[in-house]
Amino acid sequence: MPSSQISGKAYHDATKHSYLSVQLDPNYVDASTQPSAFKVYPKFYRRVKLNLNNPVHAFISLTSAITLEKVYKDGPYKLRVNPSAGALYPTEVYVQIRGIEGIVNGIYHLEVENNCLTLIYELIDDGLESYIIPGKCINGFIFLISCVYYRSSWKYQNRSMRYCFLDSGHHLGAVAASAYLYNRDIQLIFDFDKLTLNSDLGFENKEFITACAVSGEIQDKKIRHLRLKVPFVSGTDYFESNQFIEDAYQATTLEKSRQQKLEYPQFDFDRDKFYQTVWDRRSIRRFRKEAISQEDYLYVVQQLQQSIPTENYEEIEIYSVVHRVEGMTPGLYRGTHLVKTGNFSEKTGYLCINQAIARDGAVTLFFVSDYLNYQTAMQIAGFLGQRLYLTSNYLGIQCSGIGAYYDDETQELLETNKDVLYGMVIGI
Repeated sequence: MPSSQISGKAYHDATKHSYLSVQLDPNYVDASTQPSAFKVYPKFYRRVKLNLNNPVHAFISLTSAITLEKVYKDGPYKLRVNPSAGALYPTEVYVQIRGIEGIVNGIYHLEVENNCLTLIYELIDDGLESYIIPGKCINGFIFLISCVYYRSSWKYQNRSMRYCFLDSGHHLGAVAASAYLYNRDIQLIFDFDKLTLNSDLGFENKEFITACAVSGEIQDKKIRHLRLKVPFVSGTDYFESNQFIEDAYQATTLEKSRQQKLEYPQFDFDRDKFYQTVWDRRSIRRFRKEAISQEDYLYVVQQLQQSIPTENYEEIEIYSVVHRVEGMTPGLYRGTHLVKTGNFSEKTGYLCINQAIARDGAVTLFFVSDYLNYQTAMQIAGFLGQRLYLTSNYLGIQCSGIGAYYDDETQELLETNKDVLYGMVIGI
């Protein structure tokens, strides 16, 4: 059967973990063979160094900034505003800039390692709009998120399909956080002609567009497709193809998402404190088994329920396994509704591949969905994950994403037949 006729659910099911599958394939890799985590265009391309004193530059920079460098025995790790499974960072950002004073109209690659924009294509009467919102012109910014999937599949093999989409959603969340801090509205778009755009951006089979975020003034104006193909530059120093991931991407790109009315979230964070939260956000690796307050927990839930600014949508249902929240009965909740009481901390630790954080945190959350478009659903789960990171960290609560769990057994605990897309844990 052609990959385009296989559903996203089938690809999701093919990457399920079970107790047996994890024992049979423990997934060890040689760290010295890790592919490069930064894409860099040749030195002769024109570059714009991002000046953090310039609000436009700072807005773009904060969508992907390196916030901490750590040195381990196998080399340095550069942690960023967006979390990534295994700190492998498969996502890249491109931004089309049109009508912004002092910047040439063009498509730029955001060169994270050197905090600069690399001009890869100069616009005339063409642009990204014709692929994304035909008949419109954006004066402002179009952020494209792409995945250099081998950075992830090097370690996680077929299951990295999930992590690429989740990481893309986290990166969209980082774009949204920067937009909030610099008073810009953004709209996420998931349904557009990604396959043609991949080809015209010269990505071959090594990189693919997952989503975009637009910010600016939308005008009625016909913009044509890119008049020239962009020369190919690889995002890794070497590459091994994975046909499963390439087929899964193709199939899930062709699925249509559910639709909703565009609504913007209404946050009321202290901007200085939130800015510092964005810079300080980390994935915690150990909890002290301490309780969080009910007030803080309900505030977190409230922020997760805020609108997601997109017309292409898949509903994510959030189950919370409450272990240690003052004034709340331990047990399984759907939203704020108590489904069943009990101390499930040992159970969630087991379900999350025996990770202590899922046992020792205050709350373990699972994101589930009955989706039409798997790719969109996973990215929205990642987007909500970024929102959970920032909201909990804003309150002084630690957070970590959990991409690995026993899928079917987790569904049994939650008493749902919807697919489990993501696990997360918060606590102290």
